[in-house]
Amino acid sequence: MAKDLELTHVASGDMFRSAIQRGTASGLEAKSYMDRGELVPDDVTVKMVIERLFEPDVEKGAILDGFPRTLAQARALDREMQNHHSHVSTAIYIAVPEAELLRRLGGRWLCKTCSASYHEVFNPPKQAGVCDIEGGELYQREDDKLETARHRLQVYFEQTTPVIDYYRHKGVLEDVDGGQDIKHVRASINDAVRRRQGDI
Repeated sequence: MAKDLELTHVASGDMFRSAIQRGTASGLEAKSYMDRGELVPDDVTVKMVIERLFEPDVEKGAILDGFPRTLAQARALDREMQNHHSHVSTAIYIAVPEAELLRRLGGRWLCKTCSASYHEVFNPPKQAGVCDIEGGELYQREDDKLETARHRLQVYFEQTTPVIDYYRHKGVLEDVDGGQDIKHVRASINDAVRRRQGDI
């Protein structure tokens, strides 16, 4: 999507995982929450994302991934964007039934050697537990396990659903059917963003 729309991909989860790998204080703090499938506190998340949004490579705009997840984050983002004479132009809600979300969230495995990603249903390795590329051992991160996925969904419904209502009320929400195949979901999102940008 970022390539299609010529925008920068800003993923809060990737930023946290990078901080965890580097062993920074914010990374270690974030890890304790992520391992339990809970959201990282708003003050830590907002600061990290806002700083990223005003780096030079985000001049044309960004696709936010995993943020905002709470009403407080959405409001903080709006305040900061207004301070920089900018705004959120489009919020995408990819609607997927809960059972399907669990099926997708709970089956991801990574290679310990090369970090290649597999999924029990959608992209299984040729041999269970072994990477097709490097032959390395596959493992599951704590936040990819089914038990953690169930808890993440519970947290989502409690804390993130109000964000959907917030952006719907502001008139910037676009609903996308996440039950379609990847190609059609991608096309639907790109079309929605371009409509908002006035490109189509």
